Amino acid sequence: SSCLFEIKAHGACCGTVGMSMTPVIGRGLRAVSVQHPATLVGGTPALRHSPVPSSWTSSNSQRSFNSCGSGPLAAACATATALGSRRAMRRSLATSTARRAANLGGQLDVSAYYAAPKDEATKDWVMQQTMFRVKDPKRSLDFYTKVLGMQLITVGDFPQWGFTVFFVGYPPEKDLGPVPENDADKFAYCMKVPGCVELTWNHGSEAEDADRVYNTGNADSTGSKDGEAVKGGFGHIGITVPDVYAACQRFKDMGAEFTKSPNSGGMKGLAFVKDPDGYLVEVLPLGKGFPFPTQDTDCCGVSLSGGEGYADNSKKK
Repeated sequence: SSCLFEIKAHGACCGTVGMSMTPVIGRGLRAVSVQHPATLVGGTPALRHSPVPSSWTSSNSQRSFNSCGSGPLAAACATATALGSRRAMRRSLATSTARRAANLGGQLDVSAYYAAPKDEATKDWVMQQTMFRVKDPKRSLDFYTKVLGMQLITVGDFPQWGFTVFFVGYPPEKDLGPVPENDADKFAYCMKVPGCVELTWNHGSEAEDADRVYNTGNADSTGSKDGEAVKGGFGHIGITVPDVYAACQRFKDMGAEFTKSPNSGGMKGLAFVKDPDGYLVEVLPLGKGFPFPTQDTDCCGVSLSGGEGYADNSKKK
């Protein structure tokens, strides 16, 4: 397998990486660019909605570098100055002030939402599922259970309406116990499992000629009347794993299609892979804050300094 770099300039941020390989799952998988909400401030990725302190502007940074003077120590001085700015920015990212929405003129203060008391009427509610329509249920089940390692929890077959649903996920067996063996109990159990994916197969879609038959929402032309890409709203689902780099090596070995490997782009230590229908799955480190853990080289051979540019994947290409 080989990795292909696709660089799209957009401001000063993230790049994207696609893979060219013979896929294990599905047919004719295609690699396209993917967006991620990061911007580059003073050389370091930051959350898009983070306001930029004046001390990190290019003019102030330039004045700091200029104060280093010239001569053999100038480069070391400039490097130390840049590192200091990046560390200061990372500390600021941990504050609630840095999370205000700059694109709304700083007028959206989210502190009230953090401080709001939990609604007792909804305390037992669960964010239980996201539904994807899939072309071929077998290739989708292979991807979600064998590549991502989810469990098939329950199946609902509705021949009178021409569709079947498959619920997959990571059931918290420490809290709920194992998935019941009795089919009648599986659905009730599933409704307690947070974050399931409901794979919906409309009977007959597997026989369509196109490899992908549903629009994924990410500047996708599938299903559009004029064949042009549309500005979609849906972005991706996400999973968290103890080691992003090890997980991505597994995904690569199993033929998964990458749109961003862990070291590509401006935000390091996370990745995006596609399922067989083209839906994006973000891969994030379990229980880790930003900046994420990194390694010098990822599964695609991309160095930590590799990957530049940013493409807003919701927009028409």
